[in-house]
Amino acid sequence: MRNERGGQGLLAQLRDPPGGRNARIMLLALTLDRTGSGLWAASSVLYLTFVTRLSAEEIGVLLGVAGVAGIAGSPLAGRLAGRFPLRPLLIGCHLLRLVTLVLVLVCGSFEALLPVIAVTYLGDRAAKTLEMLFATRTAGERRAAYQALSRSASNAGYGLGAGIAAIGLAVGTNDAYRALILGNALSFAVAAALVWRTGEPRERTVEVTGAPVGAASAGERSSARRAGPWRDRGYLTFVLLDIPMNLDDSILGVGLPLWLVNRTSAPHALIPAFLVINTVMVVVLQISVSKRAEGPRRATRAVQLYGAMVFVCCVLLAAATRGGTWMATAALLAAALVVTLAELMRSVSSWELAVLLAPRDARAAYLGVAGMSQSIQKSAGPPLLTGAVMAAGPAGWLVLGTLVAGFSAVQGRACARRLRALSPPAAHRPVPAPTDPGRVPNVPSARRSDGATSETRQHSPGTPDW
Repeated sequence: MRNERGGQGLLAQLRDPPGGRNARIMLLALTLDRTGSGLWAASSVLYLTFVTRLSAEEIGVLLGVAGVAGIAGSPLAGRLAGRFPLRPLLIGCHLLRLVTLVLVLVCGSFEALLPVIAVTYLGDRAAKTLEMLFATRTAGERRAAYQALSRSASNAGYGLGAGIAAIGLAVGTNDAYRALILGNALSFAVAAALVWRTGEPRERTVEVTGAPVGAASAGERSSARRAGPWRDRGYLTFVLLDIPMNLDDSILGVGLPLWLVNRTSAPHALIPAFLVINTVMVVVLQISVSKRAEGPRRATRAVQLYGAMVFVCCVLLAAATRGGTWMATAALLAAALVVTLAELMRSVSSWELAVLLAPRDARAAYLGVAGMSQSIQKSAGPPLLTGAVMAAGPAGWLVLGTLVAGFSAVQGRACARRLRALSPPAAHRPVPAPTDPGRVPNVPSARRSDGATSETRQHSPGTPDW
């Protein structure tokens, strides 16, 4: 059945995703949520500039503070999800953002908008963490496949939102800007209604020889209760190393456009092509790439490949300053393609490892902490690129690529060590295939205590083992 699913197209897999009905409804809610996000991303700065009349400095402070507030959203969501049902928490996040965006429409001063937008960003980051926890519980061992579908659906929704926003921006009136913000708010209302139709997701385990394979070991449970993610040095090391593993986002959104404008002779009209390349590749290739990042061994290797691809991207950016217009154009387009491939690997492997490295009994709290890495990168990445990397010229890109490749190698080895330490005792592993009818049947897809699948699981044809 697994192989048959692997051969299905995107639309067929969206109709029958891992997790069944709950997952299908959540993917629709996710698409609508990201459609609203596309509206906000395309219109928020212009709304704040032309409707609320904020200065560029005020907008910068506003969005900077909001980004910092967003960092707190992931651990807060993880902590709450460890104590309360996941479904009402996610509905609450959607409704919170609905209320704050309505308040944005009625607030006209910097002082009033600052806490409102900060809470909006906190709710946004919390919702993303809860959505991934929902996927982890709903899709079980096929969470990587679900993550790939959610990435494709998210990018499709984001692109749709940006396209709708383009119409409103073309009109260019204050009412048009307000309509776009209101459209984002309404997307949260519909998403909340859809989540209401789902059932509360539950962790699924497989029993072998009377013991739940998906359960953590006794030592792991007591360690999680005693320490938690904030005192687990091994997991915090993973989270810290995961921050540079998210730099592809800033390279694509900040580094490529600014480098093109300030240091190359490539035409400025090339900048929208970067987003088009990224969006199309994510929608088309995410599912295929995700198959190569499922399970502990592949996810660890994908992290190392991520570092190699970011290094290649940085070399191409450095080379874009050499030669004429055609050389710069070719190098920048190739850099956009390579950094998108890196993003495709990171988006699945990063979350897969965050799940596998977390004790099952405390998974929600651990994943909340893991979600901070992306938020921190969004705040620290752009200043790093503009203030240090680009200021140093081509050499700055080469140094950045070398550092990310080095961090990825360290991350891969650290993850491999922790996964070995979390391996369950032999009694909890799947038993061999029976040789007589009276023995316990084999369970090929049983999950270990670290969340990984057993080695007896069959690989899909055509999927290389990295």
